[in-house]
Amino acid sequence: MPTIDISGVSHSYELFSPQGDKPVLVFIHGWLLSRHYWQPLVDILSPDYPCLVYDLRGFGDSQKITSNSPPSSYNLESYSQDVITLLNRLNLDAAWLVGHSLGGSVALWAADICPERIKGVICMNAGGGIYLKEEFERFREAGRQILERRPPWLPHVPLIDVLFSRMMVKQTLSKKWGKQRVIDFVRAGYQAALGSLLETTTIGEVHLLPQIVSRLPQPVYFLAGKEDTIMEVKYVNHLASFHPLFETGGNVIELSDCGHFAMLEQTAAVAEKMMAILNQHRG
Repeated sequence: MPTIDISGVSHSYELFSPQGDKPVLVFIHGWLLSRHYWQPLVDILSPDYPCLVYDLRGFGDSQKITSNSPPSSYNLESYSQDVITLLNRLNLDAAWLVGHSLGGSVALWAADICPERIKGVICMNAGGGIYLKEEFERFREAGRQILERRPPWLPHVPLIDVLFSRMMVKQTLSKKWGKQRVIDFVRAGYQAALGSLLETTTIGEVHLLPQIVSRLPQPVYFLAGKEDTIMEVKYVNHLASFHPLFETGGNVIELSDCGHFAMLEQTAAVAEKMMAILNQHRG
């Protein structure tokens, strides 16, 4: 597995079909997840577009090289800088960013700080821009409790993969993905998991997202699961409405019978929608 050291963290990545002159599709995963969930989409898209998947700092295989590494920030700007650094190190001059959930926010930030290299953004099960104080406080506290109480032996509990394959989705995932979710849940570094939870959900970070979307010159699209209870369609539409495409042609694509994992629940439909978007903005 190739790795690149970014800010004292060995980032694991995979680059598929790097040949040709088309922009690379860079896939950015969500909280407590890893690069693996993109593989079904990559299998479909990589014959036509180069695809880059990687693990965010502190998640999956992208862990600190030594315990003496300097403390890191886990806000959206910091993670977006990691994306740009990765593109620089791999000499990738043009990219479309595809972000799931938290990864969607990271993609938007990266497009804002590097518009000359990022040609467009596709957010998946990602939205927001509305700060609900009590809900966010409950969410952060619940997240903290989950992180502190997760046992390392959890992946060995009988049928735990079945439970995780049914969480946050409309269509039950295969046991393979349930098992992967348990592994990623346990493996996520505590500092990164808690830091990203707390630092990306402040009132300042939440309110800044609509401002970023409103000034992006690149095309920005949002794929939303109609039955997504984690990021409801109304919140996706709210954030999408700040981009000019919302009024001129619509930049929100709703997926039926789909929860919070569109890339696994509706893989073929997502690939079809993505190809249509990319073909529309070729050249």
